[in-house]
Amino acid sequence: MRPASLRRARWLAHPDGVHADAAMRDWLTTPGSLTARLIAHSRQFRVQKLRQAPSLCLADEAAAVGLPRPQRVLEREVLLRCDGRPVVYGHTVVPTSATASDWPLFSALGERSLGTTLFHDPLVQRGRLEFARIRPGHPLLARVLAALNGDGVRPDATYYARRCLYRRRQGLLLVTEVFLPAVLTLAANPDMNVK
Repeated sequence: MRPASLRRARWLAHPDGVHADAAMRDWLTTPGSLTARLIAHSRQFRVQKLRQAPSLCLADEAAAVGLPRPQRVLEREVLLRCDGRPVVYGHTVVPTSATASDWPLFSALGERSLGTTLFHDPLVQRGRLEFARIRPGHPLLARVLAALNGDGVRPDATYYARRCLYRRRQGLLLVTEVFLPAVLTLAANPDMNVK
């Protein structure tokens, strides 16, 4: 595979195209809030903010957020942890053309869940999910490996991801979630009523 192609994932409209096994497919196709499902599958859920700052968007994100080529965006990176274990790497980009009135809470999220704000704001319109395999050489996988210092992840493995475009007023926001191996070990918490 050529180096340039490693920097892009092939995003597909249907989860069957990524050939995930049944357990991973179930996580990829979670309807509604992934945060709510993770909370229901753990005794302690935490959003660990890794970074939130202006940055150049990735090659396979530009068109999705209406940019003709990779340009500066506001970027947010988090790890979603269940009972201390990282289970999902989250990557969000917002074009700099978005205003504070488009995404009023984004800059002040800290370690709060973005998903919680997206699913409780009646002005937010959710697009369709897209699915991909994130292969070695893709920048998101490099960031996952750096965030975890290689703990619990294999640099030569393929990871599954999904992404969704959200709109609020005139603003676009793209959320990509890379599912880490530990997500498959989660079992529903019997103390929670959410599925």
